[in-house]
Parts: sequence; structure tokens; C-alpha cells
Amino acid sequence: MPVVNRIAEFSKDMSEWRKHLHTIPELGQECHETSDFVADRLKEFGVDEIHRGFAKTGIVAIINGQGNGPTIGLRADMDGLPIVEATGLDYASQKPGKMHACGHDGHTTMLLGAARYLAETRNFSGRVALIFQPAEETGGGADVMVEEGIMDRFEISQVYALHNAPGTEAGSFRTTPGPIMAAVDTFHINIRGVGGHAAMPHNTRDPVMAAVSIAQAIQSIVSRNHFALDDLVVSLTQIHTGSIDNVIPDTAYLNGTVRSFRPSVQEMVIERMEMITAGQAASYGVDAELNYVKGYPATVNDPAKTAFAAEIAREVAGDARVQDDAEREMGAEDFAFMLNERPGAYLFIGQGHTAGLHHPQYNFNDEIAPVGASFFARLVERAQPAAVR
Repeated sequence: MPVVNRIAEFSKDMSEWRKHLHTIPELGQECHETSDFVADRLKEFGVDEIHRGFAKTGIVAIINGQGNGPTIGLRADMDGLPIVEATGLDYASQKPGKMHACGHDGHTTMLLGAARYLAETRNFSGRVALIFQPAEETGGGADVMVEEGIMDRFEISQVYALHNAPGTEAGSFRTTPGPIMAAVDTFHINIRGVGGHAAMPHNTRDPVMAAVSIAQAIQSIVSRNHFALDDLVVSLTQIHTGSIDNVIPDTAYLNGTVRSFRPSVQEMVIERMEMITAGQAASYGVDAELNYVKGYPATVNDPAKTAFAAEIAREVAGDARVQDDAEREMGAEDFAFMLNERPGAYLFIGQGHTAGLHHPQYNFNDEIAPVGASFFARLVERAQPAAVR
């Protein structure tokens, strides 16, 4: 794979960093060991500033280039998942019930590799802001860091991120202008009826029947209430009620997720869910309450920055291994909050044919780490070229 020569020279170090990070997965904002490891490496590299404590354990590190200029932001997520690892690796998770099953150990490593190179060479103008973010999987660490003012404090003018993609050729890139990942919302419906003996349903107000009807009606939102060319997913993922075969319970609970791209579609879903919940509850004589929680917004790439990032990816990976008009995905990503504040782009880097994301046998492919680090490094050098002397 074509990578920056200097980064290729320390690729073995990158593999060691990544394997160590894989042994210490941490969740949410509680990425203390990970943050310490990252800060120690950054000190070794000689970055100019290390600012800690954003979103509790996040880091923003600054590398100054040659002369004045803007600040470009590069982001990597650091947190793991509450999954029991099943890889059998000699560097498997040492934290029971926690695992780097989404490759954030690799994302952190790629940004560390770029940091080492950029701190050594400084072949750019202005500054680089290295953003090491906790709580991507849960908690919206990107939103927290934005709310804490990192974009304004460090005068970040544009921002970029990479995510590995299993099932895609190793070291390839794909992205698209505009929306690339969906907004993600969660809904909870609590139903309260009157339970009783299953042999005498006439003496009850059955929450089970109401739950089943609400569940079926919700699925009609996609097929009957929205324009077919606007992407929308409504998935019911939990139904909990009852505990024995001869008792009609008092309560039922429904839960699920909604994925969309347009705010108008999101608002339509909320309106229809409210109407369905109230209407079905009335028809069965039960009480039902909908709690609809808006989550991460859609991840929207700036068209010009995406075209530029794809150009850099071609320099690193070659024309044939870069797709700049990829189909958008219904998954979600909290990098959306950063892109809402500053123009930039989110790209996928091919992981090869491995276990999928969030799978207990997943393992980041160390061969692609120098490719991702080279992408970040060349992005900075091309976006903010050093003054000719």
C-alpha cells in the first residue's frame, strides 16, 4: 500500500500502540487509561500543546506548522463497547465485558501516527488540532466537546475523520458529498392497562393487545406515510410484557430506533407515532405514553471538502481504490456534531474481509493504519501548504 515513507518506517510502532490499546478498552467518557496513553505518546512526539479534560477524558493537541495560517482539525474516537471479546488473541481485552469491537483502537492509532509524522516534519502552515474523543458509541462525546467550545477555542476552520469499513478492500476509501450517515433517534412506549386472569379477559384492559397493535401500526409509517425516495428506517427492537401463561399483565413496553436524513421526515415520524400511540391506546382502553428521544443528527459532508479529501485519498491509495459517490448509510455517527459546526468530511477506509463492526470476533487490521495516518498527514500538508522560502 502506498504510504508516506516516514510513516511506513514506524508502522511496527503503530501496531504495538494499537495492540496495547486493544487490551484496555474503556466505555463512554471513562477513557482514562486510553487518554493517558495517548497523552504520553504525544509528549514523546513533541507536540506543542496538550489540552485534556474535554468530555471528561478527551484531548485536543496542537502542532504548530511553519508560519501563520488556519487550524485544521483531525478527529479519532477512543471508546470501546460493552461486548465480551471472542477473538482469542494474545492481546485480547483485559477488561471483562469490554472490547474494542468497532476499531476505535485503530482510529486512535492512525491519528497518533499522523501526529508523530507532523510533529517531526511540520511541512505545513498554521496549526493542526488533533482531537481524541471519548464516548462516540454512547454519550455523544463529539457533542460534548463542541459544547465545551473546542471549535472556537482552537479556531478550527475545517475538520475530518476516518472510520474503518469491514468487507471493503483493505486500504481503499469511500465517501460521498452531503449526507453520509443517518440521524438516529430512540423511542420508548410505556403502556398501562388492567391485568387479571387470562380466562377472564373481559375483566381486564389488555396492554398486550395494545402493544401488538401499536407495533404493527408503527411499521406502517414507512410504507404509508413517507415519500418512498426519502430514506427512512423504523425498527421495533424490544417488546416486554407478562411473566406467565395464565395472567394478563398490567403493563407492556415497546422500544426501537428511527433512522432518517431530513428533519421534515423526522418530525413526520414523531407526529405519526404520537397519533398511533394515542389512537391505539384509546381503542383498547389503556394508557400509553410515548417518549421520543432525538439522538445524533445526520452526518453531512461538505461537498467541497469531500472532493478535496477524496483527491488526497487518491494520492495515497490510487484512483481505482477511491469511491467518492458511495451510497449513504443508515448507521449513525456523532462526528455529525463537529460537521454541524465546521465544514469537513467523513470517510471510510477499507478494513478488508474481517468480522463486522460490533462483532465479538472483530479485530482492527493493522496493515491499514499507515494508510490512514498517511491520509491525515497528506491532508494537512495539502490543505495548509508551508510557505515557499
